[in-house]
Amino acid sequence: MNPIRQDFPILQRQFNGRPLIYLDNAATTQKPQVVIEAIDAYYAEHNANVHRAAHILAEEATTLMEQARTLTQDYINAADRSEVIFTRGTTEGINLVANILSNTIREGDEILISELEHHSNIVPWQLLAQRTGAKLKAIKIHSNGDLDIDDFHAQLSERTRIFSCSHVSNALGTINPIQEMVAAARDAGAVTLVDGAQAILHQSVDVQALDCDFYVFSGHKLYAPTGIGILYGKLALLEALPPWHGGGEMIEHVTIASSTYQKPPYKYEAGTPNIAGAVGLGAAITYLNTLPRAELVQQEDQLVEQTLQALKALPNIQLVGEPSKRSAVISFLMEGAHPHDIGTLLDQQGVALRTGHHCTMPLMAALGVPGTVRASFSLYSSQEDADRFIEAVNKAATFL
Repeated sequence: MNPIRQDFPILQRQFNGRPLIYLDNAATTQKPQVVIEAIDAYYAEHNANVHRAAHILAEEATTLMEQARTLTQDYINAADRSEVIFTRGTTEGINLVANILSNTIREGDEILISELEHHSNIVPWQLLAQRTGAKLKAIKIHSNGDLDIDDFHAQLSERTRIFSCSHVSNALGTINPIQEMVAAARDAGAVTLVDGAQAILHQSVDVQALDCDFYVFSGHKLYAPTGIGILYGKLALLEALPPWHGGGEMIEHVTIASSTYQKPPYKYEAGTPNIAGAVGLGAAITYLNTLPRAELVQQEDQLVEQTLQALKALPNIQLVGEPSKRSAVISFLMEGAHPHDIGTLLDQQGVALRTGHHCTMPLMAALGVPGTVRASFSLYSSQEDADRFIEAVNKAATFL
């Protein structure tokens, strides 16, 4: 039994007398008791708006929120805490960047993404291209789910103004060679953004080593609450670029005619923030810092590999994507069965996972499939999870 499972109350739930098997971690992770307690304590003991009042509750709330910012800075190795901006999640972070870069993009410029991307790393760039007359281009993939790096270099040019790519694919688990790609894009003069939603828990993220201009992720992928996320941006860029949302908190001085703005990060944090979410994020990072993460990630990788081999041994199973480097995700199909039917049969056996296109419709089109069954693992996943999953898939096959 994985020793950290006891820290997650929901993993103690039973289904027909057996533990619930949760393999939908790429969609959202479960929350440890310490995170639940931190959010509860904030509302019970410290609830107030931040930065704006002279009373003790506001001071305590501000301290908790800013501690979360510093914890995040250390977790991703940002050079300055001002480079850490609270958002609602990965999607808002990418939209924020797409909007503040609007004035830097002209007709004929190119925005380069890949066929692996989640819709949240496609649609904001489509909207930017429509506003500016820029051209959106996508790097092809190989049939195994790896990016075609030759195609990346072929499409990268002096016209490429933005390069935005996932660190890890949410649908296939492909780990992209993001550091090398960022370096090439920067050499071409492009602004670079990395979607780290699926990497932030399973990879060691060092934004200074990556040397990307922006890095985005969601708290709920690493045991924190939903509705909180992080946009990392290089300070020089954040200082030079305009704000996106306007309102309270982000202003320095306002008249009816004009306004001046605070310095980052507050310049990009208009309005009352998700304070409880930030507190929960801080608690999640503090919790992760107590764990032997490298050892747990290694165990997770071994569990995924064992599960892959067990799936391959089952009849009528087609793996979708066999990338050269994989993280935490397995996608597959069963011959003659719709993914939704498989998901329903597994749910009836107490196995929770995801079916469909996983918000990656262009990827599914490139692979020639309508969708997949996706099992996604986390640091608390156990051998029993894997064994029950294989047992459930095998049993589902007898019904289809």
